[in-house]
Amino acid sequence: MAQAPTGTFQVHYFASASSYTNRQSEALPAPLPLGKLFDILESKYPGIGAKVLTSCGVSVNLEYVDVEEEKVKLRDMEAAQDGQSRALVTIKAGDEVAIIPPVSSG
Repeated sequence: MAQAPTGTFQVHYFASASSYTNRQSEALPAPLPLGKLFDILESKYPGIGAKVLTSCGVSVNLEYVDVEEEKVKLRDMEAAQDGQSRALVTIKAGDEVAIIPPVSSG
């Protein structure tokens, strides 16, 4: 797989995510709080949130992460504005993110 350009991370799309974006992967600017990933993808691909992201799994560097939990932590931190926050997961330059929709078998 291609290495992400400097200052970016690589997003890999699988199954319906790949079909929706018409891409297998792309580079996005880093760093990025994980809680903002879906907003960025929704702005690039309107409708992807409802059609794909609500039911997909996400991994960062081969470890599954909870994007919804990160969104809540980010909102709480922004609302508090007191400098005290729970640690946020940040996607860093060179990281690999995978968007993995549920797989059906039959």
